[in-house]
Amino acid sequence: MNDALWDKKLKIHTSGRDESRADRYRYPYEPTPYCVLERLAQSGYISRTSCLVDYGCGKGRVGFFMAAQTGCRVVGIEYDDRIFRQAQNNLQSFAPAKNMELICCDAAQYLPDGADCCYFFNPFSAEILAAVLQNIKQSWYESPRLIRLFFYYPNDDYRIVLSNDELLTQADEIDCRDLFDGTNRRETILVYELKA
Repeated sequence: MNDALWDKKLKIHTSGRDESRADRYRYPYEPTPYCVLERLAQSGYISRTSCLVDYGCGKGRVGFFMAAQTGCRVVGIEYDDRIFRQAQNNLQSFAPAKNMELICCDAAQYLPDGADCCYFFNPFSAEILAAVLQNIKQSWYESPRLIRLFFYYPNDDYRIVLSNDELLTQADEIDCRDLFDGTNRRETILVYELKA
């Protein structure tokens, strides 16, 4: 199913790139392709008992899709209040809305208590990512559990931050190149873990 059909099925509107509030620290809104989300949902890493935090959730595509496909609980974090309002509008028409929570805040200020999955599609700079990872680890220290972090289309700066973090272990790499032209090494989902 293409992106427009998925949006229609979920009764949401998430298409289109938005660069209006992008700067050198916070990157443009661009939704993850549904074919990539299908692959993530089929990986078995996210289940009905999971709590997924979508950092830089934008209009909410990742959260709405994963809640519908896996039954997981989702918390979407978005700093841009204008795009956040679009996510709230989508929430009004989304049937399993009880599984969704949207929070308008700076990701570097959010402590993901109870979350065991975190999703990133390059929403912000490596500097902000480092601060977000500190909050994730603080939550992990306070409540030890397995936390999986998913990084779609990771840039080199993200790869450096992740490889230099002594507490994170790369658990998997979900190859998505075949969903596109097959040559772009960034068409992947890196899976990292913090283990209890």
